Amino acid sequence: MTQRVELATVMDRLAVDEVVTEYAVAVDDGDWKAYRQLFTPDGRADYRSAGGVEGDAGQIAAWLAQTMELFPMRQHLIVNRRVRFGLLEQDRGDTARVQADYVNPMRFAGQDDGSTEPDFVCGGRYDFGMLRTADGWRLREVVVHEKWRRTPRRREEPAAP
Repeated sequence: MTQRVELATVMDRLAVDEVVTEYAVAVDDGDWKAYRQLFTPDGRADYRSAGGVEGDAGQIAAWLAQTMELFPMRQHLIVNRRVRFGLLEQDRGDTARVQADYVNPMRFAGQDDGSTEPDFVCGGRYDFGMLRTADGWRLREVVVHEKWRRTPRRREEPAAP
C-alpha cells in the first residue's frame, strides 16, 4: 500500500469510529434528531434481540424516545470495534461493517433511594453496516445482538416474628 492509501484508510477508520461514538451519545443523551441524522435515508435498525422492534431510523427513534423514558440514566460503553471495509460485490471501499461489543448500564426512573448505581445492565454486540455518502459515513443498518442482562433482584420481605 502507498502512504496515500494508508492515510485514506486511517481517515476512514476514524470517521467510522466517530459515527459509532455519535450513535452511543445520541442514544444516551436522548438526541433523537441526531440519531436519525446518523442514518442513510433507507437506514434501518433491529433491536428485537433486546426485546425491542425493527424498522427505519424514524420508527426506531420514536420507539427509543418512548422506551428510554424508563431509564433517565444510561451510558453506552462500546468497545472492541472491528472495522472491515468494502467486502461486498463491486464495492469500491464505500461500505464498512463494524462489529462492536457493548455494555449498557442504566437506572430505572423513579428510584428515589438516593443511589446513582445502575439497576439494569445489559451487554452484547452491535453489527453496524455503513455507507460512505456525500455527507460522510452514515449508518445503513444497526443490529443489536443482546447476549445478557442483569435486572434488579426483588427485595426479600423480612420474616414475620
